[in-house]
This record gives sequence, structure tokens and C-alpha cells, in this order.
Amino acid sequence: MAEVFVRFHDPIAAANGTVFLARACGREAADGRWEGWIEFESADGAEVIRSGRETTQPNRADTEYWATGLTPVYLEGALARALEPHRRTPPPPAEAPAFDGPLPPADEPAPRPESVLNPFSVYRKGEGLLRNQLSALAAWHLVNIVQAYDLSDLPTPTLERMPAADLVELIVSEVRRLSAEDAG
Repeated sequence: MAEVFVRFHDPIAAANGTVFLARACGREAADGRWEGWIEFESADGAEVIRSGRETTQPNRADTEYWATGLTPVYLEGALARALEPHRRTPPPPAEAPAFDGPLPPADEPAPRPESVLNPFSVYRKGEGLLRNQLSALAAWHLVNIVQAYDLSDLPTPTLERMPAADLVELIVSEVRRLSAEDAG
């Protein structure tokens, strides 16, 4: 239940000339802490207004102590706030960027995946050796080889869904074809 902690006897004049008498009030909040505010009653008793919460204290004693320390200047400010309450505008929602990074420079080529082996170099030592070495690799290594040496125009998601055996055949057949073109 709300209570009055201090009644101030010196009148406070608003900007429009209306005279008010102030009183510091408080109550226990739902979370167990205490909140304090100031009520202003016009000298003729016709109007009573209140400020927003002016303080939050851990207990009743601290709220009462806060009330006893209020100065005339503080009360004038609280009266101005009560007469012209601050309208809080919620901040605009945080905007999410459309991309995770900036556009790469036009003259900088896109990074290519690294390959664990050069299929052309191994092929020169024999197609069987190339097949054996490729068969020992994980599918993601095979996809990197295909992309690093431009062995297919298939998009990356398509390559990633292919079985390793099919990737080995793709690499061997393209390396064979390109090597034959270079030799001829």
C-alpha cells in the first residue's frame, strides 16, 4: 500500500504560475523493492498530479531516506516532468543485413578450394594410380579437386550430393580428355 513519506511545506510554482505543494510517496513493488514518486497538489486543492517513478530502492527505509533528501531544485524538476511527461518512443527494430560480408573487389578472383593433389600430375604417372589415390579420398576432397581444376560446370550442391565413386569417374574422365587435348 502506498504511503506519504514527506510533505514539503514550501510551495513550488509551475512555469504557468500555478502553485503546488509536494509530497514524496512510495510503495512496495511486486518484486519486493520499493519505488518512490512525487505528488503535487495545487494550492487551491483543485488538482493533484504525480511524477513517474523517481527512485527504486531495496526497502522501505531506503525509500524514506531518499524522500528526506529531496531538494527544492529537485522538486521543481519533478514538477516539470509531471506536467510534461516524457513520451518514450521505442527504438526502431534492429535491421538485419542482407549479406554476411562486403562485395569482393571486381579485380579479385573468388577464392578457389584447395586440392589435396594435382590430378594431372598423378595421371601422367598412370591412370590406375590416379584412380587409387582418388578412391582413398573423402567425397569433399574430390569436390574440391573438381572445383580447383575446373573439371565440371555442375554447381557445388550437385557435386556435393554425388557419390564418391561418381566423382572419381568424373575427375578421371575429364583429366583424360584434357590431357589428350593438350597432347594433340
